[in-house]
This record gives sequence, C-alpha cells and structure tokens, in this order.
Amino acid sequence: MLTSSMEDYLEKIYELMKEKGYARVSDIASSLSVQPSSVTKMIQKLDEKQLVTYEKYRGIVLTPKGEQLGKSMKQRHKRLEEFLRMLGVSEETIQRDVEGIEHHVSPSTMKALNNLVLFFDQNSHCLEEFNDFCQELEMLKETEEERK
Repeated sequence: MLTSSMEDYLEKIYELMKEKGYARVSDIASSLSVQPSSVTKMIQKLDEKQLVTYEKYRGIVLTPKGEQLGKSMKQRHKRLEEFLRMLGVSEETIQRDVEGIEHHVSPSTMKALNNLVLFFDQNSHCLEEFNDFCQELEMLKETEEERK
C-alpha cells in the first residue's frame, strides 16, 4: 500500500527520469518544495518497498515495478487534468483539484473517467453540446439573479 506522498514521489521521479535519465535528491526536493532530508527519508521508504534504487553517479532510479507505478501515476494525473479541462474548469483549479482527487479516486472510477475522456475525444460534438448546455445554464442563472 502506497501513501499519497509516496505516489507523488514516484510520479516526480518518473518525470525526472524521463527528462534526465535519473533523479537527484536536490531535483526532487526542489520540484516538490520539500527539504532534501525529507526526500532522503522517502527514498529510504521507497527503497524498502523495492521501488527505487540509488546508483552512485547516476542518482535515484526507479526499479521496473517503481517505473510502472510512476508511469501509472503520471497517466492518472494527466487524464484527470484532461477531464477537468473538458468540463471547463480553470487551469488554477485543475492543478489544485487534481492533487486532491488523484490519490482518492478508485481504479473503477478512474477507468470510467478514462472512457468518458476517450468518448469525448472521439465524439467532439457531444462535448460541444455539453458546453452549450452549461452556457445556457449560466445564462439562466444570471437572468434569475437579475430578477431578484
């Protein structure tokens, strides 16, 4: 069982590995806005779970299992962003909400959201109709507020 924090670290290490081929404690600390000592403690926990290894001169790398989990975390994060963006949520709110949602969404709900995003990608007219509907609701709400 992984904690939310462990998931965040795996996702960040995965991103850094894709970018640089490795992750350093200082890179992780900087990108997650935590102290290097906190990163070191977490790396030890992830190492105990056989999700990362520290290689001299190469830094921290994910094990195959860790890489699979990191990739999954990144994909989940990206898909939730896409979903909220489709709904017209502001970018600032998307970033805040995804951080809260991603650690609590069940695999079955995530699968359903994934399918919905794929459906809207392939049927853009449905998303356009949804957006039109939302605009109509906003106009009705504004009209009702003006009457008050």
